[in-house]
Amino acid sequence: MSHDTPPARHDPFHAHDAFAALLREQRVWDIDLPSFDPADAPGDPLPLFHRWFAEAVAAGQPEPHTMTLATVDEEGRPDVRTLMLHDADAAGWHFASHSTSAKGRQLTARPEAAIGFYWPAQARQIRLRGPVTAAPAAESRADLAARSTGALAAALTGRQSEILPDPKTLAHASAEAWARAQAEPDAPVPTWTRYVLAPREAEFFQGDAWRRHVRLRYRREGRSWKRELLWP
Repeated sequence: MSHDTPPARHDPFHAHDAFAALLREQRVWDIDLPSFDPADAPGDPLPLFHRWFAEAVAAGQPEPHTMTLATVDEEGRPDVRTLMLHDADAAGWHFASHSTSAKGRQLTARPEAAIGFYWPAQARQIRLRGPVTAAPAAESRADLAARSTGALAAALTGRQSEILPDPKTLAHASAEAWARAQAEPDAPVPTWTRYVLAPREAEFFQGDAWRRHVRLRYRREGRSWKRELLWP
């Protein structure tokens, strides 16, 4: 007869209670928050984005250049992921990926997207929505050439979003890609594409400890921008 102790039964209700308690314990913005007077905001969202980005860096925000990109698939279902901002200029907000990736295929079929930044170090969010265009091949090649060896190796590994049969397959492909990236720093990656989102809307959100959050939205009207405040 076995004297082994039977495994404890999983109690989903207890597990959820523990999770819910842990969730309620979390605090938001338990810091000194910066002020934001929308009356002092510029007439264009780009200078304000540049200013807030610099302030996020100065405040010690980890990875302020990471952003959330939302697209829509062929069935109209939303999709979202986190990636890196490559630039923000008069043309729009730039990022890059393989044209054959899930996001690349979705942007080809429906070239509209939304971008979100969240910088909890200052309780700030920025939301952008608008059409997305693919840059010419030469610009996409220059984008990849300006990045690190690791970024090139990842791009050369390719097959993003495809089914991976096992970790060994990835390890082998990655090793080959790293070797090529180190030996050939200008190796071409034809599917690598730089994209730019030209916002029709841009919202700047400043959190407030009293929940009187400041929300300033810019809306494109022809060649100019209309500014308006939103209720929190």
